[in-house]
Amino acid sequence: MLLQTILEGLWLGALLVAVCAVGIRKGAVGMVHLYGEKVQERCIALGLTTREKIKRNALRFKAICIPIYLFYVLLCVYAINGAHTFWDGFWQCFVILSVMNLIDRFGIDGYWVGHTEAWVIPGTENLMPYISKADKQKKWLFGTVGMAVISLLLAGLGLLL
Repeated sequence: MLLQTILEGLWLGALLVAVCAVGIRKGAVGMVHLYGEKVQERCIALGLTTREKIKRNALRFKAICIPIYLFYVLLCVYAINGAHTFWDGFWQCFVILSVMNLIDRFGIDGYWVGHTEAWVIPGTENLMPYISKADKQKKWLFGTVGMAVISLLLAGLGLLL
């Protein structure tokens, strides 16, 4: 069961990578809502986007992607894996979300954003690295504590379904 749950986390991570790839298909400015305020302001000043587009993309990301990710986790844990107890639901949700978080931290933030040109927005190079040390620390904190809290909530929700 653990291996299956890890594989489900890998699929969720692949979904996240796909969402990012689609988001930057016409250039990284398409996902500038994930960047810091200074980068966003520079993109607006350069005429690459507007505050309204940034807000709209951020809202679209939150309204579409997050529910899909959560639905996927619940589907895997309860419909596919057949979890029946709070503990079974919690640990499976936590493993799936943690694997996705590791893909995000190491694969997307660490490698793709940090060491490739794919996420570079022309005119903002002097603002690199795009993910500051403080941002990385916040992401790691949310990725551990936050995923545990989300897993608790999903496990509770799973018992109601």
